[in-house]
Order: sequence, then C-alpha cells, then structure tokens
Amino acid sequence: MRECLRKGIIKDNRVDHEVSNQTPPMGAANAWRADPLLNQLADDFSEPVRSELESLARFTRTHEAQELARLANSEGPVLRTHDRHGRRADIVEFHPSYHALMRRSIGMGIHSSIWEESAAETGKRHQVRAARFYLLSQLELGHLCPLTMTSASLAALMASPQLFRDWAPRIIARKYDHTNKPASQKQGVTIGMGLTEKQGGTDIRTNQTKADPAGRGLYRLNGHKWFMSAPMSDAFLVVAQAKEGLSCFLAPRLRDDGNANGFHFQRLKDKLGNRSNASAEVEFKDTLAFPVGDPGNGIRTIMDMVTLTRLDCALGSAGLMRAALSEAVHHARHRTVAGNKLIDQPVMIRVLADLALDVTAAAALSFRLARSFDEAANTRADAAFARVMTPVVKYWVTKIAPAITYEAMECLGGNGYVEDFPLARFYREAPVNAIWEGSGNVMALDVVRVLTRNPSLLDEVLSMIHDDLGEAGPGTVKVLSAAIQLCKQDEAAARLLTEQLALAAAAAELRRLGSGRIADAFIETRLAGQWRTTYGMLDMRHDAKGIVDVLFPPV
Repeated sequence: MRECLRKGIIKDNRVDHEVSNQTPPMGAANAWRADPLLNQLADDFSEPVRSELESLARFTRTHEAQELARLANSEGPVLRTHDRHGRRADIVEFHPSYHALMRRSIGMGIHSSIWEESAAETGKRHQVRAARFYLLSQLELGHLCPLTMTSASLAALMASPQLFRDWAPRIIARKYDHTNKPASQKQGVTIGMGLTEKQGGTDIRTNQTKADPAGRGLYRLNGHKWFMSAPMSDAFLVVAQAKEGLSCFLAPRLRDDGNANGFHFQRLKDKLGNRSNASAEVEFKDTLAFPVGDPGNGIRTIMDMVTLTRLDCALGSAGLMRAALSEAVHHARHRTVAGNKLIDQPVMIRVLADLALDVTAAAALSFRLARSFDEAANTRADAAFARVMTPVVKYWVTKIAPAITYEAMECLGGNGYVEDFPLARFYREAPVNAIWEGSGNVMALDVVRVLTRNPSLLDEVLSMIHDDLGEAGPGTVKVLSAAIQLCKQDEAAARLLTEQLALAAAAAELRRLGSGRIADAFIETRLAGQWRTTYGMLDMRHDAKGIVDVLFPPV
C-alpha cells in the first residue's frame, strides 16, 4: 500500500495541504486583565474580591468553560410532560453542562451576594456582583437568567417579612440542588417568574389568572402564563387577579409532601436564542400560593424585583458585546489580507474602533448604574440616577447589542456565521435582553412617567451630567432640556429623550473615569448629532488604532 501511494497509483484521502492564515483560538487569556475599564473599576475592590475576579476571568476563557457554554446551548432543555406510565411529570431535563455552569455561578454567589453580609464587599455589593455578572455574560448568558430572578426575588419578598424570613436562607444559600423534590427539603433553591399571559404581553393589568382564598393564608391559582421563565425553579413569583385586584404570589412548584402543585407545562418556547435556558407555557390548576405584599398591589410589589432584573439585562448585554468584539479584534490581529494583518487595514481598524467606543461606553454606563444602586441610600443624586436611569440604561445598552454583535460577526466573515465559532450564538442571544423585562417602548414610557410624576429627579441627573461632562456639559444639557420639553408636549418623542439621556450619561461617565481620547471620540461622534446607521464612521481626527489598542490591549 505504501509503495502504491509513493508511486501515485492510489491517492491518499488525508488532508494534503497545510492550513494557514486561520486565526488561532483566543486561548486562556485573562478576560479581566484584558479589559482596562474593568481593571480601573475594580481598583477600589478589596483584595479577596480582586483575587476572585482573577480566577473567574481566567476560567471564562478556558477551553473547558467554552465547551460548557457550547454544549449547554446545542443540547438544550427538553420537556417531559408525562412519565412512562402516563402520569403527569412536568419536568424539564437539562444537559450536564448547564448544571455545571449553574453550580459554579451559584457557588460564587451570583444569585445571593447583594443580600449577604460580606465585609469584603461592604458598600460595593452591586458593583462587585456586576463585575462577576459581566464576566460570566462573556461566557454564557442563558444560565444567568434564573440566577437574576433568584437574586431579584428577595426584593419582592421583602414586602412580606415572614415569607422573607422563611425563604431567604434557602434562596441565598450557595448550594445548587436541581433534584425534583420540595423546596422545604433543599438547602438551596432558585426562584422563577410568571407575569406574561397570552392576551396581555407586558400589559400585566389584563392578566386573567384568578387567585381565590384557600385557607391558612394561602391562595389557589387557576389560569395560565404564556412565558414562565426557568420552569424548573423551586418556586415562582406570579401575578394574578384576587378580589382586591392584581396581586403578587409565591407559588412553589412542588408541595411539601412532594406532590405536584398544579403546574401543567404545555410546551417549551422554541426561542431564537437563549437556548440553554428554558421558558415554558404553563396552566395552573388549583396551584397553592403565598400572597406577597398587600392584596391589590401586585404591580408595585413585583416592580421592586423587576428593577434589579433590568440592571442585569444591561450588564448581560454589555458583557456579550465585549465578548463578541474581543473575538473580532483577535481575528483581525491574526488574519492576513493582501500581505497585511487585517487590523492594519484602514477601513477595518476604524470599524473596530467605532465598535469599541460603544462597547466601552455601554459597560461604563452599566457599572455606573450598579454604583447608583449601592449609593442610593446615601445620596439623593444617586437615588435619582437609579430611578431615572434604570430604564434608560436598559433601553440603550440592550438595543445596541444586536447591531454590534452582527458587525463583530461580519469581521470574521464566513467563519463568524457558522456554529463552530461563538459569534453565531452571541448573535442569537443579542436581542433577548431588549425584549425581556420591558421592551423599548415600555422603557421609554417609564422615563416619561418620571418626567410627569417627579421631574426633579431628572433635574438631579442633568446636573450630574453637566458637571461630569466638563466643557461639553452646558451644550449637552441644553439639548436634553429641549428633548424634555418636547416629551411634555409629545409622548411619542419618548425614545428620542431616552436615547439622548443614555448617550449623554455614557459620555459623562467616560469623562468622569478620565478616559481621555476615548471620551473625546465618543462625545464628538455620539453627541454631535451625526446620523449613523452603521459602524466605521470615525474620521481621521481620531486615532482608531490607538483606541482599539487601549480598550482591547494585545496579549
């Protein structure tokens, strides 16, 4: 055989050419050390926190972690409505990779740290958690959804002190237990959410699920939910119509005796992205639930939870964009075109630099929002920022994610479009945070609600933007004031005001952080009113290569 091959009588079917000019894997580079903004923000963190971030940042770039993320999405959850004997089962099964991600993230307190008494995080709990969440978002977003809801659930449960005392120890426990047994028999539990119904969408006031007294302080729920997030959670915060009006309830998935609690899962949603995380349609049949907060105040009670989830939407999208652009920059530094590295091609470097400005601004603005959550109890200005800017930040950061992720994917060409590379998964994931927890119009109208009910809060935010922007402050505030006046006359201008607030606040934060030419470039290109529909619009005044090298330093 070898002789035949040597003489060319039989052709070898093995690869007969050398593979060249293909980008090597990013490898185990440290995702924290490679991020100058996160490095700067973490300067004030304690040494134990910084050490933990170092370990987490290394993990997210390892081959092991990347494989867990890939498998959790390619081998998605499966619903078993019945067992082999025909009895209802209502169980969602996940690939072991999903459980591995959940176990690790729960172990580091993504679901609990803002509620713990940690001396290492005193005064910075939201900011420290934001750093962890941002890094994990660069790895896999789907499994973070149930952890977001679990963490935020305690904000709603605080409306019922006894319920809070009963459930909080298990909610904040750093134990992941995915076995199908009652919450009372577990050390650690997760909490999901059920708000949306078929006929209402985000208009939860039209919900038709009924809640009737069942004795012993419990209610009996009957109805449905069109989206039940994380259906294998141990309990769910649900809104339903009681005699007093729309009310909030905590509904365990299983009763204390181990029997089903009336959750009949109809099907899992076949979602565009977010595939590792299950979302289900569910029918309630005599589901026993605990009332949360005052009867008839369901929206007010659940909104305390929703506010925290909106911060995570922004952080998740910011992390996703960072991961996507990191792939694009890495590719451009290794790919050769016409004898030169792709990153040295003038058009390409301007695209990357333009993308980097928005990616960095989105991260800076998201972390600024997290800081306001930490400081809201101490200063009126931060309390105003948290109230006004939560919908603003959620709106802008999540909305730019699909465009940025697509443009990063295009930088890789055909490779970016195939499932062998993570860009395809990132692109499918990109729209979800803009849709969940209030779509764009809902966020914009929330800003108008503040303007109508408490305009002094907007004045506080404008004052901060004015001071932090320096020379650009007066002109920017003048533009924002004009947008505010327009919104007072025309509610449909809400998106215009919301986006302008986001851009101005992002620019102000970059300036406050001392970002120099990065802030200058963002201010000149984003606040100058230039019409933009794609990226790569920087002109020669801005050092595109310098911007990329500063924000995505070569490793």
